[in-house]
Amino acid sequence: MPEQKKTQKFRDLLNSPNLEFLIEAHNGISAKIAEETGFKGLWAGGLAISAQYGVRDNNEASWTQVLETLEFMADATSIPIMLDGDTGYGNFNNVRRLVNKLEQRDVAAVCIEDKVYPKTNSFIDGNKQELADIDEFCSRIKAGKDAQTDDDFSIITRVEAFIAGWGLTEALKRAEAYHQAGSDGILIHSALTEPIEILAFKKEWANRSPVIIVPTKYYSTPTKIFSEAGFSIAIWANHMIRSSIASMQETAKAIYKDSSITKLEDQIASVNEVFRLQGVSELLEAEEMYLPKSDLTQKAIILAASRGSAMSTLTETKPKSMVKIKDKSILEHITDVYNQHGIKDITVVRGYKKESVDLPQLDYVDNDNFSTSSELVSFNLALKNKDEDFFVSFGDVLFKPYLLKLFDEFNDDIVISVDTQWQNSANKNRAADYVRCNEPHSRDSYSHEIFLDQCGEDLREDEIHGEWMGVARFSKEIIPELSKILAGLESRDDFNKLKFHHLFQHLTDLGIKVRVIYTTGHWLDIDSLDDVVEASNFL
Repeated sequence: MPEQKKTQKFRDLLNSPNLEFLIEAHNGISAKIAEETGFKGLWAGGLAISAQYGVRDNNEASWTQVLETLEFMADATSIPIMLDGDTGYGNFNNVRRLVNKLEQRDVAAVCIEDKVYPKTNSFIDGNKQELADIDEFCSRIKAGKDAQTDDDFSIITRVEAFIAGWGLTEALKRAEAYHQAGSDGILIHSALTEPIEILAFKKEWANRSPVIIVPTKYYSTPTKIFSEAGFSIAIWANHMIRSSIASMQETAKAIYKDSSITKLEDQIASVNEVFRLQGVSELLEAEEMYLPKSDLTQKAIILAASRGSAMSTLTETKPKSMVKIKDKSILEHITDVYNQHGIKDITVVRGYKKESVDLPQLDYVDNDNFSTSSELVSFNLALKNKDEDFFVSFGDVLFKPYLLKLFDEFNDDIVISVDTQWQNSANKNRAADYVRCNEPHSRDSYSHEIFLDQCGEDLREDEIHGEWMGVARFSKEIIPELSKILAGLESRDDFNKLKFHHLFQHLTDLGIKVRVIYTTGHWLDIDSLDDVVEASNFL
């Protein structure tokens, strides 16, 4: 069965026995959000489209600019769109050309209002606005209906008599003339805060044709009243643009005040959500189909062999990487972040209660000497047979997805992330991998090359530039040399006690550069019961 046309979908809404709803959208992404939310149709509002261009709702945005916006909206959605077509952008000739162009862009309907061109928004000195001559406006309707090639395309006529202060008699007179001229429905508009005028109109109009309302001013009226009165459609006409303006204002103020996005990053839509709404996944699938295959892949190693005895009874039967936070284990949260970055090949080093670490689609390496060895032993075991770029992180460190994106900006063989707010760990009196770099963090350091100088748990406070966050990336080119270095360290009597900061320091001493990415926050080292509580807020 062929897909129902958008024009037919709109007709179904217009003629539905139930009250239906349209919501304003003003570009492709707002249209897509509205459809995903569940709305069956869209109102391409003149006020909203003008506002997103930063101009007044006085036909300052040209009709061709409006068409361009509509094309993106129609491409992004499968639900019908009714354009707020103002006055039709001129006389009968402009209206019929407009209808042709709307049909070409798969727009289902247009609403034109009985005012003179250029129009002024109805809520700005409405009683001073000039209404169109009835016969002339009817010529616009007739020309538009004659111009359409799809019988289901709808022309709705907006009666502005109440706005201009002419009253019910004039509103009914105009509506009847427009109905006789071929209008598919009437949009009756009112600027009162109570629905007195529109209810009076509907009672007198009865069911001669569908009636649409825009409850912007009388928004507090229970929707049940509109339904009982028999209105066809109610339009929430400007709420998407108004809410986005409020949100952008608050975001801009906060960023300006703090000169930072740290506080906001977790409160706004992620970049991945923007990608999702843009349909990036479809493009990636298409690239898989059409583009030559690349052999560039990334993998990950998660070190999760330790118990985490500081968590007491929580780790009696499982390691702390399997402790649940918000219905998912810590390990699941970590793998989710890697997956979002496109990394599916993940190796987990197990140890304590290894049988409880059994998440699907992961590879496992077992460190059976976990009780007498440290993290470098686990890392050395997992490094065997690795032949691609890979990340490594700990099974008790949560971090935000954006952190992995920072690594993508660098091509160095070894890259580590360093938190400039190292005092957080110092204040908790816990061991931390402190670092000193060739340059401390500053506004200018982002344009400079930052490399590791020193790394350890016992750096003097005046030497510390930050704390390694427990996430690093190694290139496939460095793997052979790295394996030799680890083999050399393995011969040492204290190898079982060595940690990553020993490795980083050893690499630096050998003259191997370790690139440092300075960042702030957005990670959490889970070492205690208090950290488990904090992790819920972090997520």
